Amino acid sequence: MADLQLRSPAFDDGERIPEEHGYSAANTNPPLEVENVPSDASSLLLIVDDPDAEEPAGKVWDHWLIWNIPPDIGRIPAGWEPDEATEGQNDFGEGGWGGPSPPDREHTYRFLLYALDTSLDLSPAADKDDVYDAASGHVVEKAQLTGTYPA
Repeated sequence: MADLQLRSPAFDDGERIPEEHGYSAANTNPPLEVENVPSDASSLLLIVDDPDAEEPAGKVWDHWLIWNIPPDIGRIPAGWEPDEATEGQNDFGEGGWGGPSPPDREHTYRFLLYALDTSLDLSPAADKDDVYDAASGHVVEKAQLTGTYPA
């Protein structure tokens, strides 16, 4: 079986995320495609963060935390408002997607997808530390997609 894969029809891995997905633009998540989910996965977890924010913001900036995504989802549309999955708190202090908004230069954003052997019992007020704590020991497989966004 092939490894878990995460792609976007809007941009290739390592390439530029379209402007409309930025925080100051339409602020909608880019479309995503999920393939080769392991058969023992009960749910998916997606975290989008910006490690390049560490210098200007003093931390890795969290843009989207979403868990209990059905493992058979296949596609996540642009501007997705999930019914079955739960969105947590981003570092803009909001629930849901908070698009790229680099303050100083081009940044690289990580779309981290985890296949989990369980569902996470967390409230929407959960942050990334809460999510990682709950997912610890339950990761079956991981995939990553990166995209850049200009300042």
